[in-house]
Amino acid sequence: MRVDNNDLLLLAMLALAAVSAGAVVYLLIYPYISGDRTDKRIQAATENKGRRVGIKQQVEVANNRRRQVAETLKELEDRQKQREKVTLRLRLQRAGLDISPRSFWLASLACGAIVGLGAWAAAPNLPIIVPILAAFVGVLGLPRWIVARITKRRQYKFTDEFANSIDIIVRGVKSGLPLIECLNIIARESPQPISGEFTELVEQQRVGVPLGEAFEKMMVRVPLPEVRFFAIVIAIQQQAGGNLSEALGNLSGVLRDRKRLQAKVRALSAEAKASAAVLGALPFIVMILVYITTPSYIALLWTTKFGQFLLAAAGCWMTCGVLVMRKMINFKY
Repeated sequence: MRVDNNDLLLLAMLALAAVSAGAVVYLLIYPYISGDRTDKRIQAATENKGRRVGIKQQVEVANNRRRQVAETLKELEDRQKQREKVTLRLRLQRAGLDISPRSFWLASLACGAIVGLGAWAAAPNLPIIVPILAAFVGVLGLPRWIVARITKRRQYKFTDEFANSIDIIVRGVKSGLPLIECLNIIARESPQPISGEFTELVEQQRVGVPLGEAFEKMMVRVPLPEVRFFAIVIAIQQQAGGNLSEALGNLSGVLRDRKRLQAKVRALSAEAKASAAVLGALPFIVMILVYITTPSYIALLWTTKFGQFLLAAAGCWMTCGVLVMRKMINFKY
């Protein structure tokens, strides 16, 4: 029997196709026979369940931390509201003046007497009410204005150096120093008023005052948003834990950004402030120049009743204008 080559080639192709089909069927059926598919399904389900449990735990930790932060902020705000009353002794502490309220009132009385006598000596023909009002301003107005100016200047110096002090704590904590030792370094090495405030804080800590309460007292003495941020970060770190150096590093960056923003606002509003100062001083300068050149011409304003009425009306309108300009050029940031 003669076999053709074409028949052999066809048989070989059929055999190869049969082997290939058998291999494909075996590969498809094998996972169900050996149980690998079931194991893979169990492993995948276990991995998905573990991943879900891990994500749920992370969410719970974040929620707990957020809840602790909110409770700490609320507690600090409640304590701050309870201490809203500002006494004269506290005003003097904020200004950095080491004097008692009694000494301040004595100095205020002396200032009032000097201002009243000066007003009477400068214009003896004016009604007696004018020196009395001048003395009243000298007793209650001028000393408090001076204390407010000193307080504002001191707070500006504090804010200017506060970010550098926080950087000292960040470097100290990263190098392994405890927080109290970093505060001691700031109290020794920083300029005033940073040094004085941190020295007071360290001394309170040494006599047994808790660190959170010491920071609250510091917030009362220096009522600045920067100090409040700092106290909140320390309080949250003590209660909830976390990386203190990273948190204070972020706070230092925020304070420096605020400082740059304040400098930018002051630069942009400098022209408006100069214009307001010129407009506010111009009537007084003109009045002085007219009095120097022709005193009899300008004297009618305070020697006649109609002139006194005009002076009073002009003073009221000038005060309104100055207050409006002040409101326009002062920005909250």
